[in-house]
Amino acid sequence: MRKEIHPKYFKDAKITCACGAVHNIGSTIEDIQVELCSKCHPFYTGEKSKMLDTARRVEKFTERASKKTEKVTGKKVKKIKRAAQKAAKGPKFEEEKGIVIKKLKTKKKSA
Repeated sequence: MRKEIHPKYFKDAKITCACGAVHNIGSTIEDIQVELCSKCHPFYTGEKSKMLDTARRVEKFTERASKKTEKVTGKKVKKIKRAAQKAAKGPKFEEEKGIVIKKLKTKKKSA
């Protein structure tokens, strides 16, 4: 190993967690602050209900997810929706064109 190019190694570096747990390990940094450790992380403790919710993100997500599951979809629903849209628009152009052609034919016959 070449000297003066490697960082200094601390054999008893102290890692302090937000829950208060202190771990001593070897590291190139002497004092490390962390938010989660093996004593408070839900994966290691088995707690699933512990969740930090900032700005109601979890509640908003569950609301959106529940709205998506309430919607009913499928071919029948789609068919009904399209029929309602067509009824709202009015008669088709071809139907209007047919009516106009019939009126023109009746005018020519009578003339």
